[in-house]
Amino acid sequence: MKKILLVASALLFTVPALAQHAHEKGPNGGPMEDVAGVDVEMIAKGKTITFNVFDEAKKPVSTAGFSGTALLTAGSDREVLTLVAEGNALKADAKKDIAPGSAVTVTLKAADGKSGQAKFKN
Repeated sequence: MKKILLVASALLFTVPALAQHAHEKGPNGGPMEDVAGVDVEMIAKGKTITFNVFDEAKKPVSTAGFSGTALLTAGSDREVLTLVAEGNALKADAKKDIAPGSAVTVTLKAADGKSGQAKFKN
């Protein structure tokens, strides 16, 4: 019985640590996530949100043929933005400045047809 309690208490304290996920920092200092087979770095400045796209070696990838949306959530405010491909980035402008602490959910479809979603915190 003591062994079962010991194992259960060990799992209780290790599982939350495993569940936490630290964002990798991108080349421009923003958080990065793997989305649709590419690495995506989010940069939010003022009203503009930019998702820079890189390959696994952190080399820029052309976003020609990419499409996507970003859902911005700050408190009870929600806004869906359509992303526009520009060089190696996908960009959009919000109606208001993007507040610190805003939740951002990006949904992308790559040129090769792969799609994916990731969540960021501004």
